[in-house]
Order: sequence, then C-alpha cells, then structure tokens
Amino acid sequence: MGMNKNTVLAWATLIMIIVGLGLIAIGIFKYREVSAWGFAAVGVGFFANAWVFNALKGRM
Repeated sequence: MGMNKNTVLAWATLIMIIVGLGLIAIGIFKYREVSAWGFAAVGVGFFANAWVFNALKGRM
C-alpha cells in the first residue's frame, strides 16, 4: 500500500477532524465553565487546519 502526498493529507484531515470533535465534546460535556471556551476554541482551530489540509490535497 503506497501512500502518496494526497493520501497523507487525507489521513491528516480525518485525524484532525476527529481530534477537533473530541476537544469540542470535552468542552461541552466535561468542563462546562470557563475552560469549555478554551477547548472549543482549540477544536475550531483544528477544524481550520483540517480545512487547509483538505484544500492542499490536490495542489501538492
């Protein structure tokens, strides 16, 4: 199974989406006070990075 650049970026995108969802879920369900905003902000940042990786998939 050969992995080229597009496959690596696709896997990185998927992993970052899962981690972003996990961070947002931790912020919602475990920490409902001030720290929830931090977890949610980092989760949204992971979504932004995943979006960039997805945009680079066909260009590299």
